[in-house]
Amino acid sequence: MTPMRTAGNRARHSMLGPEIAVLAAAVVADAVLVVRGPGGDHGWAAPLAGILASTGTAIPVLAVLRRRFPRHIGVLGSVVVALSVVATIVPLAGHTRSEPPISEVVAAGILAAAAGRRLEPKHAAALVPALGVVMIAAPLLRYGSGAPEALVAVAAAAYWGACLGVGLLLRAADARQRDALERARGQERLQLARELHDLVSHHVSGIVVRVQAARAITEADPDIGDHAAVYREIEEAGGAALAAARQLVGMLRDTEDVPPPSGAALGDAVRAAAGSAARVDVAEELDRLPVPAQLATTLHRVVTEALTNVRRHAPAATEVSVSARVEVDDLVLEVRNNGVPANPLPSPGGFGIIGMTERLAMLGGELTAGREAGSCWRVSARLPLGAEDAPFESLSRGI
Repeated sequence: MTPMRTAGNRARHSMLGPEIAVLAAAVVADAVLVVRGPGGDHGWAAPLAGILASTGTAIPVLAVLRRRFPRHIGVLGSVVVALSVVATIVPLAGHTRSEPPISEVVAAGILAAAAGRRLEPKHAAALVPALGVVMIAAPLLRYGSGAPEALVAVAAAAYWGACLGVGLLLRAADARQRDALERARGQERLQLARELHDLVSHHVSGIVVRVQAARAITEADPDIGDHAAVYREIEEAGGAALAAARQLVGMLRDTEDVPPPSGAALGDAVRAAAGSAARVDVAEELDRLPVPAQLATTLHRVVTEALTNVRRHAPAATEVSVSARVEVDDLVLEVRNNGVPANPLPSPGGFGIIGMTERLAMLGGELTAGREAGSCWRVSARLPLGAEDAPFESLSRGI
């Protein structure tokens, strides 16, 4: 199973091909201008100018490398500025022919957009204008302000402004995405807080009832004998309350359906979540297996969220199934459906997958989702089951 790829990752990969094509076209245009241009003077800088001609290829390569090294966009952009400045000044000082700047301008614009999107504001404020200066100055200084080719500077200025605008728009979109993710995580933590309240109330209510029973027995007949069994029940109930509280508070620290009652069997928890919306198949050895309340609510959330996504994204589905089985030492819960469109229409993205993933991660599990052969979709949750005589003992205890 492979983790589900996000839409952002797909968009970045889909833009790589057109980006390389544009940069390659710019390099070819520079090569054509070199072949058709007049020969330069043979001054002292002629050998160095020949070496500098390779910057027409090196600078586009640096622009593409920002995808591989997103944390070093500032360094790559600074190197591009330096190379462009050297490639402009050395030929002027040595009275040799300057190289065409088209590929440099295109690559510098791409890096300007990336810097505007990714860098810290103070770093972007220094690098983006520097890239703009070399983009505009390169054609002006290399061709001369009176040459027709100098008009490339006007196009470079407009291109730099467009790249900066795109970078800032993407920066704002990233910020909105982060805010939306934080809101989704906050809502998930609020839901966990409600469940914490319900779980602790249940267990503490049991403690109170047992203490009241012990007191009533003692008051009725002080000589009735040893009440160790009653007090043992009180101790176990208190321990269960602490375990549940620690588990859910740990989830809250690290990161509208009614969940099943405490002590529910795994099969009952899965069937309660699926209802009549899906066919349920629970392995026989798991059907009557008691599960901790916090795990039951997590399984309930996974199933209900997956079925909600089926109704939202595959309304024509004719087969929806929920299954639970054992694989090696793991509990595997899967929700499958058909009817997934080959080219789904765009729809507002939700954050249910994020909530499910966070819950499972806190319990030491993982979630995967993706398309299968044909028009099917699968959501799979995997959790450590543990030893047969002590199931779920290996689950994270939170604090």
